[in-house]
Amino acid sequence: MTSKQSSQSENVRENDKKEKIKKLFRLSVGISFILFLVIVLAGAITIFAFIHDAPKFDPKLLHQKNSSIVYDQNGNGVGYLTEGINRQYVKIDDIPKSVQAAFINTEDERFYTHLGIDVKRIVGAVIANFKNGFGAEGASTITQQLVKNSFLSSEKSLKRKVQEVFLAMQIERSYSKQQILEMYLNTIYFGERAYGVGTAADVYFNKTLDELTVSEIALLAGLPQRPSGYNPYEYPEAAKERRNTVLRLMREHHHITKEEEQAARTVRIEEMLGDREREKGLYPAFMKRVVQELSEKGIEKSVIYNGSLKVYTSLNSDAQKYLEYMLSSESFIAGMDEKLRSGVILLNTKTGNIEAVANRNLENEGEGVNYAVNISRQPGSTIKPILDYGPGIEYNQWSTFKRFKDEPLEIDGKNIQNWDGQYHGEISMREALTWSYNIPAVKAYQEIGEEKAKEFAGNLGISLDDLFPSYAIGGFKHGVSPLQLAGAYAAFANNGIYHQPHAVQKIVFADGREVDFTAKSVQAMQDSTAYMVTDMLKDVVKQGTGQEANILGLPLAGKTGTTNLPAHIQGEGTSDAWFVGYTPRYTAAVWSGYDKTTEETYIHEEDDDVSKLIFKKLMIYMSQRENAPIEEFVQPHSVVELPVDRSTGRYTNSAASNARVAMELFVKGTEPEGTPVSKLQPEKEEKKEN
Repeated sequence: MTSKQSSQSENVRENDKKEKIKKLFRLSVGISFILFLVIVLAGAITIFAFIHDAPKFDPKLLHQKNSSIVYDQNGNGVGYLTEGINRQYVKIDDIPKSVQAAFINTEDERFYTHLGIDVKRIVGAVIANFKNGFGAEGASTITQQLVKNSFLSSEKSLKRKVQEVFLAMQIERSYSKQQILEMYLNTIYFGERAYGVGTAADVYFNKTLDELTVSEIALLAGLPQRPSGYNPYEYPEAAKERRNTVLRLMREHHHITKEEEQAARTVRIEEMLGDREREKGLYPAFMKRVVQELSEKGIEKSVIYNGSLKVYTSLNSDAQKYLEYMLSSESFIAGMDEKLRSGVILLNTKTGNIEAVANRNLENEGEGVNYAVNISRQPGSTIKPILDYGPGIEYNQWSTFKRFKDEPLEIDGKNIQNWDGQYHGEISMREALTWSYNIPAVKAYQEIGEEKAKEFAGNLGISLDDLFPSYAIGGFKHGVSPLQLAGAYAAFANNGIYHQPHAVQKIVFADGREVDFTAKSVQAMQDSTAYMVTDMLKDVVKQGTGQEANILGLPLAGKTGTTNLPAHIQGEGTSDAWFVGYTPRYTAAVWSGYDKTTEETYIHEEDDDVSKLIFKKLMIYMSQRENAPIEEFVQPHSVVELPVDRSTGRYTNSAASNARVAMELFVKGTEPEGTPVSKLQPEKEEKKEN
């Protein structure tokens, strides 16, 4: 082969090689293009699927409703119903420009120019995420954050981010920038259960937005990024650094001067903050009762907490504050240790309105059981006027001189005993109740019968399915609450008229509709029964087991109650200490005890006056704050008071000072034989003043 032929052969091979390379290149380009199209198509399909699965754009979700506000009896707003979420909506015109600027400078400096997404921030975030992993840095605009707060979870994923962008662009097409900013500032979370900038200003500083200082504004604007990590109560140093960052941004964007920045930096975080105890909310026991009443009326929880309701109540703010103080660690009442629980409820005697509700639970203050309303404890001797003596007067017209023989008594194989271990022979109903003897009470119950006792109690709001003789002296299977006993005793003070205890007077819905919650009155017993029970209960306080609750110069009636310790506890004391009492204006029920009675936690004998002392302090306070004449219990026409010979039970002419004479009450028409007609004239029904 010649050299020429060899050269031609090499050229052919070279050309073939080049052609193959070109074909391979074209093939690889084609494959790459196809792969690119597949990736783009797959990406488009994925994005379309993400968008298809996105939550429906619902404008209602952007407009969060306020927490419901509660008003006291004077029409003053005292707190919100929150269930862990406190939210008060503020219109954009009421949000100072300085506050708006601080959030825009910190969260989204190009807010007024982008269309829902910030491309420049996205590029920066992509680089950071490529270096440090997905989610390392966010690029969310204010609009995107609004989407997250209103429609999406806080999950960091590509799917959520795509949906976020899609919904953000929809919002930008539907609302102005000012509308978006308003919705955003009212939905962001600031920690401490506070949603929205107006709520946060109140929670952290106890201020309105127009009262905030530059330093306070900067602290709030820094919180949404990490509400827990920058919580100023928990991490003041981290909060300070974050605040200072916001101050720098505000200065760089010319919203504050260098001098204002430096001055704001010098303010200590601890000096800025309000009392953190406010975060728990005012009057927790009362608020729980309000929620319970609204729920019982069929109002949904979502409406109760976030329905913008105006709830008008019978709350007496002064009484509530005093009662909470009295049950706190700052007050000293004999018998109170840190583990002791108490529940107290104060009613308006004439209306059944709940004026104050408070608990003592120092280990879990503001939380847990509402001891004044929701406990079920054995009532002890506080039940005697309700199951034993009240029904006897109502159905059998017993006089207060009704006689019982206090003697050994066995029921179902158990000996009934008095608290003093003694038997007292023939005694009157008045004496038996004054000194809280058990045997006469059981005999009274047996004489009146289960059905009448059950009916009488039911009329007073205490429903009992089955009764046993032990119930006559408070040995209940399931128990009662202070709320129930207060409602029942208020009827004794109110001429036999019963009102179901209630706190809510009316509610106003967000659309302006009003619903009246005023309780209807029921004549639960004759006025004669009510007055005669009251007159005996006055003796309980004046000279009987309730003397420690007596207040000189104040007409007062009431009843003590204690319950036996479990058999395995060796000691002198009680599991429950009750006192329920009333004046013509106010009725209060007090329970004290422990969640569980043990060898270490029970009320010792020397401390069993604790509930009487709480009652006494409360009634002294209520009487002193009243700017009105003292009101007396008025004897109705249906009752006659007569001197009775203690030995015969007959009317006597002897002076009341005679030891053998007792002044007793009779239902008119049932007076003892020999009573002169002149003694049957009723007293004038007029109020006496001291």
